[in-house]
Amino acid sequence: MELRIFSSPSSAADAFFQVRHHIYWWKKKYHKFGSNVNNRFLKKNVKLEKAYSSQKGRGSVYCLNDPENNPCGPSETQLLNAKVIYSVAPAMGHNKESHPECNSRVPAIVNALEKMELTSKYRSSEMIELQSFRSASVDDIASVHERAYVSGLEKAMAQASEQGLIFIDGSGPTYATATTFQESILAAGAGISLVDSVVLASKVRQDPPVGFALVRPPGHHAIPKGPMGFCVFGNVAIAARYAQRVHGLKRVFIIDFDVHHGNGTNDAFYDDPDIFFLSTHQDGSYPGTGKINQIGHGDGEGTTLNLPLPGGSGDRAMRIVFDEVIVPSARRFKPDIILVSAGYDAHVLDPLANLQFTTGTYYMLASSIKELAKDLCRGRCVFFLEGGYNLSSLSHSVADSFRAFLGEPSLAAEFDDPAFLYEEPSDKVKEAIQKVQHIHSL
Repeated sequence: MELRIFSSPSSAADAFFQVRHHIYWWKKKYHKFGSNVNNRFLKKNVKLEKAYSSQKGRGSVYCLNDPENNPCGPSETQLLNAKVIYSVAPAMGHNKESHPECNSRVPAIVNALEKMELTSKYRSSEMIELQSFRSASVDDIASVHERAYVSGLEKAMAQASEQGLIFIDGSGPTYATATTFQESILAAGAGISLVDSVVLASKVRQDPPVGFALVRPPGHHAIPKGPMGFCVFGNVAIAARYAQRVHGLKRVFIIDFDVHHGNGTNDAFYDDPDIFFLSTHQDGSYPGTGKINQIGHGDGEGTTLNLPLPGGSGDRAMRIVFDEVIVPSARRFKPDIILVSAGYDAHVLDPLANLQFTTGTYYMLASSIKELAKDLCRGRCVFFLEGGYNLSSLSHSVADSFRAFLGEPSLAAEFDDPAFLYEEPSDKVKEAIQKVQHIHSL
């Protein structure tokens, strides 16, 4: 498929107006936690941007595609005690001012982790940061995406360089700058490098570290034929194929708790019986896919589970969903590895949707998924950053996820304000769960 480029933002104006409208409404309603928080983080992020650009070699070393003899990966000695292994690919050049998916997102997370002493700098024995990793190859990307799209995006970089910024998808809208192609394959590479490390660790110990790819652009909306919804390449989908192809991990279980349906991942594996895709998302939200009766096709029938949650669903709903839907689905599937599309935009303070997750909800999910992986697949589990557009709730929630991986108590009570929560639609949630249980015989 030929890449369609919107050289003028007017082609994407309607969609972008909706995004701006949501942000305006949110800032007006939650001014206390809105622009002031974002501005504070943005000032701090200037220093981080300089740090990233000055650190030669961070995320730029091309390693041999041989996970057993990878000079850029951690040693077995390092992996023996680590509880968390993470990679950082902030895509500082892929940026559009005032766009929710901007280059301040990953630095805000890193800033919070540093402040809370949750990085390898402070926890050298428990945490490993992969500071050098290879970019994904064209073959890696083409295991999910059409080669015509991959080559078309690479060629479009010349136009992006001339114009400064182009739109490559109108529904998000999804933009590209001169660095988008290189930074997108680096983000995918950061993810598959974590798969290498986690798999290696699982061979030398029973409880390997959990991986977390702090990367952007996000990926779960990107369809095989092209970009969509802020997403360029399907990072989780690419990692899933890589785990199968390189490590022989045939059965991959993907959990997507982003507030929006991961339509790209859904489409990539819709007829594949060896990859189970499970998505919880807000009913009726972008992109309008992920209906409860979409369960896979052909040989893959039954290995796609979509659970649209009614607006207002929150912590109580997600705890029930995990126990009554996610756990039995995973146990029945018997995965070799669990991959997670970790979107933090279901948070009650996020501007782009209307669920009521809290920092505590994300702690619960991280802790529970870690234990599920330990029970089912020797602890092999890698998280991938997807959405999350309130820099404060995003960074605090990711930090609490790290605490869950470390086995430390949650600090959610310091960040979550019950005043923003309202009664969950329990009856509708119960109805949705019962329906999906019936469809999938859970």
